[in-house]
Amino acid sequence: MQSTAAFSFSPSLPVVKPRRLSHHQSLVNPRFSVSSSSGRHDLSVSPNVVSVPSLPRRSWRLCSPDLPLRSWSGVSSVSPGSESSGFEAQAAEIPDSVGEGEKSGGLMKTLELGLLFGLWYLFNIYFNIYNKQVLKAYHVPMTVTLAQFTVGSALVLFMWTFNLYKRPKISGAQLAAILPLAAVHTLGNLFTNMSLGKVAVSFTHTIKAMEPFFSVVLSAMFLGEMPTPWVVGSLVPIVGGVALASVTEASFNWAGFWSAMASNLTNQSRNVLSKKVMVKKEESLDNITLFSIITIMSFFLMAPVTFFTEGIKFTPAAIQSAGLNLKSIYTKALIAALCFHAYQQVSYMILQRVSPVTHSVGNCVKRVVVIVSSVIFFQTPVSPINAIGTGIGLAGVFLYSRVKRLKPKPKTA
Repeated sequence: MQSTAAFSFSPSLPVVKPRRLSHHQSLVNPRFSVSSSSGRHDLSVSPNVVSVPSLPRRSWRLCSPDLPLRSWSGVSSVSPGSESSGFEAQAAEIPDSVGEGEKSGGLMKTLELGLLFGLWYLFNIYFNIYNKQVLKAYHVPMTVTLAQFTVGSALVLFMWTFNLYKRPKISGAQLAAILPLAAVHTLGNLFTNMSLGKVAVSFTHTIKAMEPFFSVVLSAMFLGEMPTPWVVGSLVPIVGGVALASVTEASFNWAGFWSAMASNLTNQSRNVLSKKVMVKKEESLDNITLFSIITIMSFFLMAPVTFFTEGIKFTPAAIQSAGLNLKSIYTKALIAALCFHAYQQVSYMILQRVSPVTHSVGNCVKRVVVIVSSVIFFQTPVSPINAIGTGIGLAGVFLYSRVKRLKPKPKTA
């Protein structure tokens, strides 16, 4: 039964009789005949009553190329006996295929991120093991560092030549801004190799756990970033744990100790400089491109210093005259150099996908993995006190990575 809306006319007004329409006209004029899923509604006319046909069921779908929206149906809510009318919005369910696609996409991203973390840790383990073997057998840290920058530069040029990664356009101003970063990057890796050649891998990385301490001090000195009480409190177990581990370290060596501390200082100076020496926003470079340019610049900085200090030590004649296996040294040095460049590339790839806090926590876990794996591989003697000190220091690093994101409450007037 059709819903009707009655209109009463005053007797004083003349009654206008509607003109009766033909069947053909009722089909042509949409105001009098509406086609719907339930059939055709004909207009019945009386002198004083106008019958309004029920509204057809219509639906609208709102969509954009970026964000799919649910479809909405406009349904007439007028029914026999009802006193009001309106539109009732009904949300259509999203097809199961859309939900499954989002779930599969999220799962793939999680698996990809997990694979990158696994490669980051694996490349670190292989780098430290093979690098230590080369430096232990042939203690030429400058030559080894130069070899690592040489292999890294060759890989960068290979990627740029074959368009595996976009070759950047660098201006003179950008090179001038990047040069200090390349200088401290070169020194940081050189000091790390010097330390690895003197003390155990586990001890070098225990000392390098003090990087947050240098980061806080340098940021306060040169950037004016004052740490929160929570950050200062997290530094206490870091410093105390490293001190306890150093006192009880069986392979303790002052040259190795200060080289690792110098590595902390230079590496954190690089981070502070990257904030202090800012390149224009429209000319900024992504992390991987910046690291690639720094690697090439480090090669040119390291080459003359190495030749004037250690000379050419990686020639076959020099290695054989030292009584070493030429093939073994070359193979291990090449694997260490490839892993050195690979783990830093993967580290920047991870940083593009996660927050700095997550990356910092992952770096803390990476150091634990490297220490444990090197102790197992090299059969490094570890006393209970040394293990406790190392654990306290690493726990402080983890705590630091968590409280670093806590912001102080703004002062109210």
